[in-house]
Order: sequence, then C-alpha cells, then structure tokens
Amino acid sequence: MKSEAVVERLTPQDVDAVSALARIVWQATYPALISQSQIDAMLADRYAAGRVRAQLDDPAHAWWVARRDAGLVGFAHATRDGADCKLDKLYIHPAQQRQGIGAALLDAACDWARAQQARHLRLRVNRGNAQAIAAYRKYGFRIVESRVFDIGGGFVMDDHVMELAL
Repeated sequence: MKSEAVVERLTPQDVDAVSALARIVWQATYPALISQSQIDAMLADRYAAGRVRAQLDDPAHAWWVARRDAGLVGFAHATRDGADCKLDKLYIHPAQQRQGIGAALLDAACDWARAQQARHLRLRVNRGNAQAIAAYRKYGFRIVESRVFDIGGGFVMDDHVMELAL
C-alpha cells in the first residue's frame, strides 16, 4: 500500500528534481499536442534553475512539491496576476496520477490564492489535453476563453483559459 502524499513548499534543493519530473511528465503528455522542439524550448525556459530559484524569493510566486515515500511525485506553481492568481503549473508523475496528489496540490494553490485575496484562480490548458481539462472541470474550473497565445521563438500555445471562483 502506498503512503499518502505530503505537500510542502519547494526548497532550492528540490529545483533540479522538479525540472527532471517536468521532463518526464511533458514527454508523456505533450508529444501528441506540440512539437518536440517546442517541448524542449518550454522546458528550458520554464524550469531553468535560476528562474525557479528567483521565483522562490519572490512573494508573488509560490511553489509546492508533493512527496510520497521520500520521492518527488508532483509539483505546482502559482503566481499573483492582478486581482486574481494564476495556476501556472500543476504536474503529477504519470504513474502517480488519479491518486489525489493533484487535488492536494490544487488545495495548496487555492489556499495561497485566497491568502492573496484573489477572487479567482485561473489557468491555461492545451485544448487537446482532454485528461487535464476533465480533471480541472471536476474541481470546479470552467472555460472562460479559448485562444492561441504567441509565446515567442516561433511557438504558440493553443489553450483554454479556465477559471475557478474562490
């Protein structure tokens, strides 16, 4: 029997493990949705150790990790975005999905967003990621917009913007 996952704030010592887990999750999820070159570029940008460590020192950002049996099995990142907060990242190891880890990380992000006095928690999800869209709907998110975002480097993200009232 697996132990319960423990959610805690990300520490600088966990940054490399988060980057490694991001690569595992992205390689399992995104090749059918975006090109490998876009996956590589986004991983290099979003999970650069210096960038993540800088966000740890910025009160407008919050990172969490989920551990089970001493291993890192998931992580989340949220940021203040005007009057709302944005859930920027929520990823669970493929072998650990559908076991309540995502819900625990989402609870931490919602609690943090409420402490920021945000009215909504927003996120962007690839329109083709049916599994993630269904999970977010299950937790009360609704689609409020769908559009293509130019993220530079010749890459775009074809996303739904989803929102949860807090």
